[in-house]
Amino acid sequence: MSDAVFSNPSVFYGWRIVAGAFVVAVFGWGLGFYGPPVYLHAVREARGWSIALTSTAVTMHYLCGALVVANLPKLYRRFGLATVTRIGSLSLALGLVGWAMAELPWQLFAATLLTGCGWVTLGAAAINAIIAPWFLRSRPKALSTAYNGASVGGIIFSPLWVALIEWLGFARAAILVGAVTVIVIWFLATWVVARTPDQLGQYPDGEAAAPAIAATPAAGSALPGKMLWRNGHFRTLAMGMALGLFAQIGLLAHLFSLIVPALGIGWAGIAAGLATASAIVGRTAFGWLMPIGADRRLWAAISYSIQILGIGVLFLSGLQSPVMILAGVLLFGFGIGNATSFPPLIAQVEFTKEDAARVVPLIVAMAQATYAFAPATFGLIREAWPSAIWPILLVAALIKALAIAAFLSSRWKAAT
Repeated sequence: MSDAVFSNPSVFYGWRIVAGAFVVAVFGWGLGFYGPPVYLHAVREARGWSIALTSTAVTMHYLCGALVVANLPKLYRRFGLATVTRIGSLSLALGLVGWAMAELPWQLFAATLLTGCGWVTLGAAAINAIIAPWFLRSRPKALSTAYNGASVGGIIFSPLWVALIEWLGFARAAILVGAVTVIVIWFLATWVVARTPDQLGQYPDGEAAAPAIAATPAAGSALPGKMLWRNGHFRTLAMGMALGLFAQIGLLAHLFSLIVPALGIGWAGIAAGLATASAIVGRTAFGWLMPIGADRRLWAAISYSIQILGIGVLFLSGLQSPVMILAGVLLFGFGIGNATSFPPLIAQVEFTKEDAARVVPLIVAMAQATYAFAPATFGLIREAWPSAIWPILLVAALIKALAIAAFLSSRWKAAT
């Protein structure tokens, strides 16, 4: 199939790349991030295994993914982005079937290796790698739009998985969804996202000519080898992302069960959906309204501050007032998407193009390895104070505050 089918020289192809990346994100997060809690429940129902065993499998899923995502730049250089994406979708699909058909614990953990390694090739670092060659000045808009596929993936696949498993059974549902995933992702990887500006004779942001080196947003000097790990910008960026996602995912894992007593299952489900909708609004607003030369660390800190405000509203509600609960959920949800999209944008302006290609997978890997333990950690907090809501909310707010401090620490050092 020729490029002419997909491109017109007079039309900037980058926004078609964004559309393709959006769909990749829908499948990546829908199956690899929002899916595991559903798989966990289905496996427990079918096999009668303990919560500890199945929860450990979910943790392994994320840890395996962290190892792969840290090495994505090497895999891309050796095999190419399109090939890695295709093989990743196949690994994810086979792993899904493994989850459904596992009859022994070791088979379940083998399946987590496949799903964990597969979904990150469709995740945050992968989306950034797809978008980066096509956008410089407009990257916040492009990334926020593509990353919204993650939230849409949760909206689509969370209820879809439940319906398909109830209708077809877990095994048949996994085979069906896995097959569709491979077909769609292989098509997109081969005929859409694999395209580069050089192949189509275009330039980033749809410019008429290549941007001058001085106009590129990347700052700083190259940091080869281990020099990157000694760089303060890298360390604080990694810490800010890891802490922010740890607090976010830890609280979200328990938020539904915390608000059910006051709202009921139906309204609690609606609240969860509103949180996702708020995440789309927040990510889109920050991505499209943030000025080109804005301090992206400051904007990330503002997003986290809005989430802390939401936690505060939840605390003041005592998890009793439905109106305040919904307000708190909306405020907290407003920053959910930005926790993933801002760190790559910060990396773009603080590191050279070559170093940013290393930084993004590394910070995503460290964040994933960290938040893999968040649901269990917040669960222990709830068990320690079973009748109190303040400990889990306080811990989430404090960790978010530490994430803000990490983001802003580089600004404070620069000012002194």
